Amino acid sequence: MALQRPKGTQDHLPDGSPKLKLDTSARAFRHVTDTAARVLERSGAAFMATPVFEEAELVKRGVGGSTDIVRKEMFTVYYFGDHGGYVLRPEGTAGMVRAYLENGLKQLPAPFKLWTHGPMFRAERQQRGRLRQFHQVDYEVLGSADPLVDAEAIWLMAQVVQELGLKGVQVKLGSIGDPEDRDTYNAYLRDLFTAHLDRLSDDSKDRLNRNPMRILDSKSQEDQELIAELTVRPMLDFLGAEAAAHFSAVRGHLDAWGVEYQVDPSIVRGLDYYRRTAWELHHAHIGAKSALGGGGRYDGLAKELGGQDTPGIGWAFGIERVLIAMEEEGLSIPAAEGPVVYIAALDAEYVPLVASTTLGLRQTFWADFGYKPQKPGNAFREGERRGAAYVALIGSDEAAAGTVALKNMATGEQQNVAINELATVLGAGLSVSERTTGQ
Repeated sequence: MALQRPKGTQDHLPDGSPKLKLDTSARAFRHVTDTAARVLERSGAAFMATPVFEEAELVKRGVGGSTDIVRKEMFTVYYFGDHGGYVLRPEGTAGMVRAYLENGLKQLPAPFKLWTHGPMFRAERQQRGRLRQFHQVDYEVLGSADPLVDAEAIWLMAQVVQELGLKGVQVKLGSIGDPEDRDTYNAYLRDLFTAHLDRLSDDSKDRLNRNPMRILDSKSQEDQELIAELTVRPMLDFLGAEAAAHFSAVRGHLDAWGVEYQVDPSIVRGLDYYRRTAWELHHAHIGAKSALGGGGRYDGLAKELGGQDTPGIGWAFGIERVLIAMEEEGLSIPAAEGPVVYIAALDAEYVPLVASTTLGLRQTFWADFGYKPQKPGNAFREGERRGAAYVALIGSDEAAAGTVALKNMATGEQQNVAINELATVLGAGLSVSERTTGQ
């Protein structure tokens, strides 16, 4: 039996693959990241890449030791037969903040905006839109606690998915207040749930002591039924004056910009370094777990990682989940363009000339050629199959004259063109959106 990819992973396939879907299309993935790059870099965000594995301690501090991610879902990395103390990254923020601190980026003007994309790893049960290796677009802003920065981050996340064409997207917005607000809320939750200790899952019994807010994120159906039965008061009821003013300011900016959102009191971020603004991006057509991604302010994270206090905020969305949402809405990605020109030899002795001519054109255009001689009809059909704008033929007459027989595949017009003038003729005949890369 042939070897297969690991469970919970996907191959990203080229166009024409028999098993191609939008969320497995390599070109669709690139469309999402290209769109994110365009939107985020227009806002001044700089691209940065970090390792796909990090020190385990960084992830524990960055994600939280009491989370299911750290306790149950991390992939540990081994090397030379020994435990390396490394894990495959389950999310991007901790590594981005670590790189910001380690490489002196705090010296650059603030707020400093960064973005990245790439694979993340969690050992969870596979289901549609939930993979063990999945991919995210990640945006982080460091160095400012201004609510305007929060609002801009939310606007940018919504803008990326809007430019992808998604319509059925909703921003759910909340706040988790300041540390003293969460202390008060955790005391309330501890008192509330202690009276029903026997009905909590084992994980939530542990969370009751460590961080009761994590109970509200529980995946246990029994826990969620208890939460609904008790009518648990939301975190928003416990906001202090400063956190409430910050939340009001964020909402004011979003309202002024016409960003639609729903205040959702159930949104929590249970880790100590999170502050104030928290939100999720949902899509109605991808099942019960409808979140495409989310974000929040994490002003305490830099200090938790051993650096100086540095306010920060960020978000991430799952590329696979976004592509599933696009497929549910019947959206497609822009059609792939073929080469500008496909060049074929009519006889075997002219294949080297065809190859050298094509390589010269590739300094400017996407050009392709036939590796074996072809009859004219076959060459035209091959060029059409590849989506070429032009097909050029070189036979004995053309080789002797230093020309090609060039056919415009859209109009059917044919002409003889000198090889040394071919680039000029092709350039003059292209539309405004010149095909130069083949992507």
